[in-house]
Amino acid sequence: MGIGGLLRKLLPFVLPYRWLLLATLLLTFAGSLMAQVNAVVLDRTVDAINNLLHQDHFEWASAARLLLIVSAILLGKELLAALLTFGQRIFGEKIRIHVSRDLSLRVVSRILQFRMAFFSADGNEPGKLQTRIDRGVMSLSNTVKNFFIDILPLFTSAVMALVLMFIANVYVGLVALAVIPVYFLITARQGVRMKGWRRRVFGTHQALNHGIMNIIESINVIKSFNREQVEADKQTKLQDDSTVQQMQTRRISFLFEGLKTFVEQIGTVLIIILTAYLVLIDYPGMSIGKIMYHVLLFSNVSAPIRQLHRIYDDLNDALIYAESFFGILENESDVEVSGDYKPSHVSGDFQLRNVEFTYSNGTHAIRDLTMHIEPGKTTALVGLSGAGKSTIVNLLDKFYSPDSGTIALDGKPLNEWDTEYLRENVGLVLQKNHIFSGTIEENIRYGCPSASAEQVRQAARQAYIYDQIMQLPDGFDSQALQLSGGQQQRIAIARMFLKNPPIIFLDEPTASLDAIATEQIKASIDAIKQGRTVIVISHNIGQIIDSDYLYVLDTGHVVQHGTPDEVYRQGGLYKDIFDASARSMNADKIAETMA
Repeated sequence: MGIGGLLRKLLPFVLPYRWLLLATLLLTFAGSLMAQVNAVVLDRTVDAINNLLHQDHFEWASAARLLLIVSAILLGKELLAALLTFGQRIFGEKIRIHVSRDLSLRVVSRILQFRMAFFSADGNEPGKLQTRIDRGVMSLSNTVKNFFIDILPLFTSAVMALVLMFIANVYVGLVALAVIPVYFLITARQGVRMKGWRRRVFGTHQALNHGIMNIIESINVIKSFNREQVEADKQTKLQDDSTVQQMQTRRISFLFEGLKTFVEQIGTVLIIILTAYLVLIDYPGMSIGKIMYHVLLFSNVSAPIRQLHRIYDDLNDALIYAESFFGILENESDVEVSGDYKPSHVSGDFQLRNVEFTYSNGTHAIRDLTMHIEPGKTTALVGLSGAGKSTIVNLLDKFYSPDSGTIALDGKPLNEWDTEYLRENVGLVLQKNHIFSGTIEENIRYGCPSASAEQVRQAARQAYIYDQIMQLPDGFDSQALQLSGGQQQRIAIARMFLKNPPIIFLDEPTASLDAIATEQIKASIDAIKQGRTVIVISHNIGQIIDSDYLYVLDTGHVVQHGTPDEVYRQGGLYKDIFDASARSMNADKIAETMA
């Protein structure tokens, strides 16, 4: 992507504010006119003073009147220029802020449309994704600022100054004009040299942010194993790499900036020499005042040159971040595809035939899977870790799409179902459920935003968390993130009770709960299971043997299925898991104790 392409992509975000843009341009034009006043006034003032000094009788009254007029013009000009600059910057900044807001909202809206495969793909880890978005929005909004607040006034002023130089003397104008292409040529070469280094710096920024996020998320494990130094060493290596890359980038940048400054100064020297020569040979229209006039005008021409290296650096940074940012914004392949099938009743009859699925990282999770989840019954998925149990739930909830095979719900292919409607009819409780920043009531109401306060409290009672909430100083207005892990799990279960869907997926729903809480939740779940289609994943044998039917999975395919009693009598993997679970709970000693 070049600068032209970047501006074309930004244009749709700027156009809604065309009136602000027009006002900014008008103020910019007026401000550019004001920028030339000093040169004109200085030209006339120097010549007027020179005339006064060469008169036979010097008159202080004339000199005082001249100084008064010059002071009034210059001070008035400065006041007007300050007002114009203030208005131009306010309008320009308003455009930048609104564009920044719109970019942020657009990318969030786009991310919410992506299927789960996007988030599990390499390079889309939370820390890296956040860096791409944050730096993308920041660099793009700075591009708007650079163009409408910085570049536009500078170049408008430069063009006006150049025109005035040509009007005054074509030879001086040509000298000024000749310097500009040289400077731009050097700047373009600088961009080519630094592009690769900018990409490397961007990559290290992503890695650093992702590493810091990993440290924060894993702080308990790091401290429990005394691995603080190991993590510090990892960050040191990343920081060292980042330092080397940043220094190399700055070294190249400073080299080119010094060369450009030298070219600019050559232009100034040539202007002074040429104008002085023209005065000495008494060239028509040239005077001592014209020397100062042309030097000041060339300063207005070279002002963009003095600022261009900073703005050009920002624009090149924006190009790197914009590619990544617009890569998200224009990504169509990862947008979640939805059908339009929305029946009046959902029973929960799932049919899976010859399903294959592989994650983006290459993990072949499901292999030639065929199973039938009967409506109104509880089906357990059993297997060792990594057998594909949670993946099946993800496929049934349309978080992922199978590579091959078919999945149907109530006789209709799952890909033809309206995704939003499907998920409205599914309740999902995971082993680790996300609790949002906010109050307990807000977190429970997430299951049904239109629920009344009494319905929220009833859901809390069903999840056996109501009494604990009421013991908190702020009750349901307490912050949910302050709750313990087990309490947060019950909040997630309360969400499911409030949603009250016909299909329920339970993936280790009581893993974070103590024995008494597990028994209480099991009783609530047993009550809500009646007449619903339930799929339960659990290592708790007590929950598995309560199921109507179970499938035993091994490396992504079904190895046993039937009722819990039937499958146990078959022997094999399920019996091994069942017996190992009983031994791990010391079932014999428990039976002796209870005898």
